[in-house]
Amino acid sequence: MLVVWGFLAGRGEATMEAERERPVKAPLRVSTDGRGQPVVTLDAATRRQSGVDVTKPKPTQYQEQVRAYGTVLDLDKLVTLDNNYVTAVAQLQSAQARIVASKAAFERAQALSKDNITTVAQLQSAQATFGADQAGVATAEAQVKTLKATALQEWGTVIGKALIEGGPLVTRLIERQTFLLQITLPPGTFITAAPKATVQFGASASRHQVDFVSPATQTDPKIQGLSFYYAADAASNLLPGMNVLAFLPSGAPIDGIEISASAVVWWTGRAWIYLRTGADTFTRHEIPTDMPAPGGGFIVSVKSLPPTPEIVTQGAQILLSEEFRAQIQVGEDNK
Repeated sequence: MLVVWGFLAGRGEATMEAERERPVKAPLRVSTDGRGQPVVTLDAATRRQSGVDVTKPKPTQYQEQVRAYGTVLDLDKLVTLDNNYVTAVAQLQSAQARIVASKAAFERAQALSKDNITTVAQLQSAQATFGADQAGVATAEAQVKTLKATALQEWGTVIGKALIEGGPLVTRLIERQTFLLQITLPPGTFITAAPKATVQFGASASRHQVDFVSPATQTDPKIQGLSFYYAADAASNLLPGMNVLAFLPSGAPIDGIEISASAVVWWTGRAWIYLRTGADTFTRHEIPTDMPAPGGGFIVSVKSLPPTPEIVTQGAQILLSEEFRAQIQVGEDNK
């Protein structure tokens, strides 16, 4: 009898020991709503402990943006053209000064020849000098005219005119106080060039403002879309040869909400945020990504969200992890 009792007591202790060693399952915090969508429940204490923050963003006016591609141009040709034009203008001014003197000398020689004060040879010499200077002026004028046409043809009316007139735009470009970008729209996209746009380059998500200069005189042969010139300040750290992603405002402003990058989680190749649906409940909501926000994240139309939404701006990844954990736990329980 004692042997049986000892055997049963030993089994009981072994069972209790096994129960103590079995890992404790974390509480399941995911359920489904009436549409079968996952609902994550996190009470206030758990949210504070996990660093989950919820905010109620205010809608503001945003403008849709068209993505385009751009390149920071190397301006060696512009510098060469500017130098040639400055030299040609100086040569024209020199030729004009010479012809003023030779014309006066020729007219004086003509007057003196009538009174037989000067010789025929002197008159002919003055006439030849005046004729040569006339040809010099014509040649210099033709050179200046050709370079003017080249400036307008290669760089357009704004940059070309600035080069011809010695305007500050060309001076800043040559001195690298400003860099010139050629931004090309995707084929088939037609918009009016915006006074300002933003560009993004390298691995950084930050954007830099660029200012519209003029329509470009030729397109990017690789893209074959409408092209525009934009100017960027040297402080943008852009350099010739860099490729940029440009964002050009298009269409009428819309009421939108800025979704910060920290609020976005990615799953199945799509962007999602978590919306508060109750005091302690949250559901996942897909958002469009066609309008990136200047500081990262995205701008979404208020029409794509519920009225006065409350969005998880910190800790969204924790909620997504709860969904994954619930799927794994349910799968194990069904084995």
